[in-house]
Amino acid sequence: MKSKAVFYHAGCPVCIAAEQNIAIALDPERFDVEIVHLGDAKHRVAGAEAEGVRSVPALVIDGVAYHINFGADITALR
Repeated sequence: MKSKAVFYHAGCPVCIAAEQNIAIALDPERFDVEIVHLGDAKHRVAGAEAEGVRSVPALVIDGVAYHINFGADITALR
């Protein structure tokens, strides 16, 4: 069974660079990856926060948040 991975970002240069690296790094045989641009999908911010996302870019794998660098605080995206 594949793991679920959600990459949350806000479209900033740091986020775009991280998205490109995530696309290369995660094996599609092991992960179902969803990319969520929180600037465009504001209705997803609360869900990202519930999964532990405090800043973007962030990758959530099977419900565990991993923060990558620091592009924007999640509260700025509400």
